[in-house]
Amino acid sequence: MTRMLAFALCLVAALVIFATPTPAHHGTTAYDSSKTLKLKGTVTSFEWVNPHASLAWDVKTENGGIEHWVVELTSPGMLTRSGWHHDSVKAGDEVTVYLHPTKTGTKWGIFQRVVFADGRPDLIDPRQP
Repeated sequence: MTRMLAFALCLVAALVIFATPTPAHHGTTAYDSSKTLKLKGTVTSFEWVNPHASLAWDVKTENGGIEHWVVELTSPGMLTRSGWHHDSVKAGDEVTVYLHPTKTGTKWGIFQRVVFADGRPDLIDPRQP
């Protein structure tokens, strides 16, 4: 009887732990949606990975230095449904990236649009209205 009770309690505890909804990490509260930055530079990487793709590029500063920026995009699945491909952006591409920066002032943001210097069509975040 004691073993049966212990088993039943473990089963109930497991059900409670695994059945409880957990908050998703997909919030955008870290970003300042009231500000949109437009930064021109050269792509250093385009990571086509779950749960979010990312784009990194180097921006020349007014004093001749280089700032390395990164933006978070949505999932590769959502990007694919919007016409993107794993090679839509390549290292060495000259681009202008529009983003909402973080509220903390880091060189990170949430992606809005990329404009290619060579005239290819813009790529837009599919989450935009």
